Amino acid sequence: MAEYPVKNKMQSWQRQYPALVSVASVGFLLLLWEGICRAGLISPLFLPAPTRILAALGAMFADGEIGRSLLASLYRIVMGFLLGGIFGLAVGLVTGTSALADRMVTPLVNALYPIPKIALLPLFILWLGIGELSKVTIIALGVFFPIAMNTYSGVKNVDTLLIKVAVSFKANWWFTMKHVVLPGALPTIFAGFRIAAGTALLLLVAAEMIAAEQGIGALILHYGDLMITERLMAGVIVLSLLGLVFTLGLQRLEQRLVPWRRKNNG
Repeated sequence: MAEYPVKNKMQSWQRQYPALVSVASVGFLLLLWEGICRAGLISPLFLPAPTRILAALGAMFADGEIGRSLLASLYRIVMGFLLGGIFGLAVGLVTGTSALADRMVTPLVNALYPIPKIALLPLFILWLGIGELSKVTIIALGVFFPIAMNTYSGVKNVDTLLIKVAVSFKANWWFTMKHVVLPGALPTIFAGFRIAAGTALLLLVAAEMIAAEQGIGALILHYGDLMITERLMAGVIVLSLLGLVFTLGLQRLEQRLVPWRRKNNG
């Protein structure tokens, strides 16, 4: 009898609420923010009202400033994410399935992972120049590590019984990888992709603030220097939307490639 309330409480934690709840909470915070600013409790120099930020964002879209900056940033983050993702996935799969590669490569990956990647940007600028290559490379490096490590972890955690069953039916290496190892590791791999997306966005902004004339990061730095806060905040909103698009895209891709996980979650 004592377990019954606990069970009900656990079930309440797993209750699904409609998306309207999220919309309402965000709307309430925006209204509160607007009210505080209109009441003059905070100077517009430090925190402009949402309506002023939206007006600045509209003006920046109209004159093409956001479009030019966004195109430059998208090129860098997409190229960096693709390069880092491909190499990270390959290294994670090889080290996860080869004992020799595991011994040779994994200690190196673990040793290099804690280094703050943005600290290496001056070195990359020295090696690769101040152009696009150094920025794309630093983003790719930041993306590489979480994907490589999560892929390795996902492969290592695949049920060995499933692999033994595939081997007992004389399945070749490619068949086993495609139908046993990869499906079992995909949830962990996608967790790495989500972490990498956030890392890529952080490195993009840092690289553009240090060594770029165009891009969302350079735009934010420019208006910060001029103390035009509403345009600075408009750039922050664009970054937030860019991160949201990446996250939703990865979630949609995961739902397509890992449909059994969605079913298990109800």
